[in-house]
Amino acid sequence: MKKIKTQELLDQLKADVRQLISAAEHISEMDAVKLCYQPEKGKWSAVQAVEHLNMYNRYYLPAIERELVQIPKEINAWFVPGFFGNYFTNMMMPKNVYEIKNKMKAMKGYRPDRSISAEQAFTEFLQHQHKILHLLELSEKRNLETIRIPISISKLIRLKLGDTFRFLIAHEQRHMIQARNAIRATGIPTDKFPVILEANRL
Repeated sequence: MKKIKTQELLDQLKADVRQLISAAEHISEMDAVKLCYQPEKGKWSAVQAVEHLNMYNRYYLPAIERELVQIPKEINAWFVPGFFGNYFTNMMMPKNVYEIKNKMKAMKGYRPDRSISAEQAFTEFLQHQHKILHLLELSEKRNLETIRIPISISKLIRLKLGDTFRFLIAHEQRHMIQARNAIRATGIPTDKFPVILEANRL
């Protein structure tokens, strides 16, 4: 795997999170009824897409924080993605800024209910994003290679901390695009929607 400068990786991830914050703030100001609209049977509304991310963050953020608190400070200048970390990140990373082509079925336990409150879902999501920024700051004084985080579906697979952040944020970019498209299906223009992922990153 190609190695990456640790600080450059963390800076890029922080920039990605700030874009997600801008997108979520933009969406949260829209009509709650339209935010709960499902484009068609079996497709999630914008609120469901965001709540799905909340469900993942409820697991990953405390898991990451526990490791960052317990592990002594140790800085590594370079980060090399692991096999599984790279695989999961590439699987989640959007391949197109307008639509999600490589569709997947959400794991049982991570399928959001239709009745979730839009205000509640977006408030929690934004809190999570600020928490991620804080964790990324703390990670500047940690070794992204040696700290390992068990994935949510199997404690037997533990990703490097750097890969955990990469996967988690790629997953958020994926579903924020889904949320935007659900809103567009209601007839609301999305031409002023904040950038989620720059085309030159694809």
